[in-house]
Amino acid sequence: MLSDRGQREHYDRFGNVPSGSPFGAANVQNATDFFDTLFGDLFGVARRKSAAGRDLRYTLELDFEEAALGVERVIVFERPEDCEACRGSGAEGGPAGMQTCARCNGEGAIRSKVGFMAGRRECLGCGGTGQVPRTTCKACEGAGLVDRERRYRVRIPAGSTAGSQQRVPREGAPGRRGGPSGDLHVITRVRPHPFFGREGDVLTIDVPLSPVEATLGTEVDVPLLDGKVGMRIPPATQAGSVFRLRGRGLPRADGARGDAHVRIVVETPTAVSAEARALLVRLGELLEDAALPRRCAFREATSKPRPDAKASEDADGDAEAAR
Repeated sequence: MLSDRGQREHYDRFGNVPSGSPFGAANVQNATDFFDTLFGDLFGVARRKSAAGRDLRYTLELDFEEAALGVERVIVFERPEDCEACRGSGAEGGPAGMQTCARCNGEGAIRSKVGFMAGRRECLGCGGTGQVPRTTCKACEGAGLVDRERRYRVRIPAGSTAGSQQRVPREGAPGRRGGPSGDLHVITRVRPHPFFGREGDVLTIDVPLSPVEATLGTEVDVPLLDGKVGMRIPPATQAGSVFRLRGRGLPRADGARGDAHVRIVVETPTAVSAEARALLVRLGELLEDAALPRRCAFREATSKPRPDAKASEDADGDAEAAR
């Protein structure tokens, strides 16, 4: 049409295509509706027929043992549900109390046209539904939803870690206008344990001993996830020593258990009596250097002059001789 001078002049004067043209039956508004049908809101926001409910999140705090071995808990939370007074419509009298939106004449969208391009946007008066309440429901203040207490039994699998997430389908907020409900996401938060830790499927257990117990040896009861076990600590056990207990750690995916690592922590007394202090001083005098080989090696290494220090002294001597 643009290459034909006569047809172009006809469009400039009358705003349409001559009937004899191959595009004579074309209509820009109809074309916009056609693409809206195929691609939704390609040219704007299409009228919404349904909407999915929003997802909910619940943070569940567990003890270390509960997260490691698995547990079932009943969680209590508030969930929005359809208002019984208006049956989720937000209007007094339920769906029968709705009327056509005056802003969009029930279309759910406001049409606009700039030049030959037409578009539409969602109607703010009705939120794209095309209907508004005649009288707002007093129970839900027109929202169509009210919060109600919900109880749900959730099972936390064994070996769960902090931040692990479990999805419960369709336990979130209800959908609107026939849309599906959202999901409930249960986030696990594990309380820290004073002695337990984890490294993959390995359970780490810090066992504090006094210097006397670590030196002379002792027997201790080591706590585990499902009980305790007696362990003999040999004499001259050093701080940081690790003893392994096979198959007493955290559950694995295949049903087996990892190992437990018992880590010795030598605890230094924070306060001593005068008598105990005198005994410690006497003990220090009686201990020979051979009884503390690591301390001797450390002091010997630190007593030697550093190579860089010697080089610095030689350089200073050379400079003084040059003067």
